[in-house]
Amino acid sequence: MARGKAAVATEAAPRKAALDAAAWIGAALDALATDGIEAVRIEPLAKVLHVTKGSFYWHFADRRALIDATLSDWASGRIAAIREQAPSDSDPALALRRLVELYTRRGNARGLAIELAIRALARNDAAAARAVQAVDAERLRLVTALFERLGWPERDASARAMMVYAFLFGQSLLDPKSVRAGDVALALDSLLAPPR
Repeated sequence: MARGKAAVATEAAPRKAALDAAAWIGAALDALATDGIEAVRIEPLAKVLHVTKGSFYWHFADRRALIDATLSDWASGRIAAIREQAPSDSDPALALRRLVELYTRRGNARGLAIELAIRALARNDAAAARAVQAVDAERLRLVTALFERLGWPERDASARAMMVYAFLFGQSLLDPKSVRAGDVALALDSLLAPPR
């Protein structure tokens, strides 16, 4: 029995899954990474997601609600990541080396772009500033604890944690051709050395 064109067309076009808030947040993070906070706008994101603006309003009251949800998602993701990357039950020297290698050997251009965009936004946006403060506080707390477990006094451990993060973010912005071979490893050995 022959089927009509409508039946064939319906089978050929799979039903689109309902778009959830996470998809909007993901699109907002992508926009942040490529074009900054000004790109986080409802209509352009709807076009990228191939949906109408009505989908947006099902999940968010307005653009600000999306920005706040995006900041919250970013902060909770970064905090979960550092807790996984610097576990309190691991060998502290090994955990520090793995953490540093994660940021120096496997660059994450998208993640860095998002981080820089959120940090830029934090200069003028209280919610972004709170997100950055929460992430920084947890990163520094956990890395400080690793240095303390290596035998550094609390104040020195805290200073070393700050230097590690300053190094990680700073070196990621340098042109790799400008850094002499071996300098990164030498800098790391100096930073991660146990107390004498």
